[in-house]
Amino acid sequence: MADVLIYADSLRSPEMRHEVPLAIPDPFLYAERNGQKHVVVTSFELDRIKAVVPELEAIAPEELGLDELYNQGLPREEIELEIAVRAAHRFGVEQAAVPPTFPVGLADHLRKNGIEVTADRDRFTSRRRAKNEAELAGIRRAQRAAEAGMTAARELLRAAEQSNGDLVIDGEPLTCELLKAAVEQAFTVNGAFADEFIVSHGAQTAVGHDMGSGPIASGEPVCLDLFPRDRESGCFADMTRVFVVGEVPEELAEYHRLCKEALERSVAAVKPGVAGSELHRISCAVFEEAGYPTLLSKPPGEVLKDGFYHSLGHGVGLEVHEEPSLGRAPGELVAGDVIAVEPGLYRHGYGGCRLEDLVLVTDDGAEVLTDYPYDLAP
Repeated sequence: MADVLIYADSLRSPEMRHEVPLAIPDPFLYAERNGQKHVVVTSFELDRIKAVVPELEAIAPEELGLDELYNQGLPREEIELEIAVRAAHRFGVEQAAVPPTFPVGLADHLRKNGIEVTADRDRFTSRRRAKNEAELAGIRRAQRAAEAGMTAARELLRAAEQSNGDLVIDGEPLTCELLKAAVEQAFTVNGAFADEFIVSHGAQTAVGHDMGSGPIASGEPVCLDLFPRDRESGCFADMTRVFVVGEVPEELAEYHRLCKEALERSVAAVKPGVAGSELHRISCAVFEEAGYPTLLSKPPGEVLKDGFYHSLGHGVGLEVHEEPSLGRAPGELVAGDVIAVEPGLYRHGYGGCRLEDLVLVTDDGAEVLTDYPYDLAP
């Protein structure tokens, strides 16, 4: 089996963050040879890494001739390439598997110096599938932050007054932006953050990743799809609920009933070895039995906008969307997977409903990590 090389920072690279569970903003080299793990990092990071991952051999680039290279007048970019080559030689790496995101320039330079590198997506995906204890703890914290954000939004929705079909709070229109501000504050208090998340309303809720904007009316769906990231671990959570202030339209109530049934049936079937496509089929059957189209019932080539037009879900961890897929692609669940299960039903131009829970695949079944009611009334 080939050795491993990763060159990245640990803020954006899930492969690096999995091996070095610290937030390190600058790219550095990770090498794995015959089970021995090494990193080359600046003095800024040496003590931090040794404290958290003592089994790693952490060395500074000065040990590989950094000062000599600077004295030669070489530009920084060339020095970084040469340090990586020297490190690989020092660790005895001759052939290595690298993530698909490995820098092309560095790969070319390594090859020129006799070190063969090959992108291996499956290998790095499988390394991260079963979450370790620190990652699972981070996902649980992120999920609690998501629930706190959901509650902050619900409290504003509950406090809103109906006025001529609009929602008003403290004399001002209740908007998606106001809800988002409350959600973000709850994330921060609970040690999480999010670059973006969904708070949409009305017809926006039928457009899966419309992040939402504008004033909210009574009697229309309000979709909150929250995916905060735990600051300590870098791990995500993901959950969705839909609310209505005022009278609930019959069509939306039907969407909600079917989504909840699809969610319950799908989660009940979660266990190691089950195919993600089988869970998707189970959820599609609920909607198809009620006369709605799905990705499995539509004609080939049709772009589906109404009905259940997306897959059932995806893995969650150091990325908010990662393996396994709960759609039409092949692949089975393994113990330690964390999956977001999110059936939805929509009508373009009207709106829709999506319910999403986070589920841990256990040795003999599943544990639902989301602890939140499904009520349409906030």
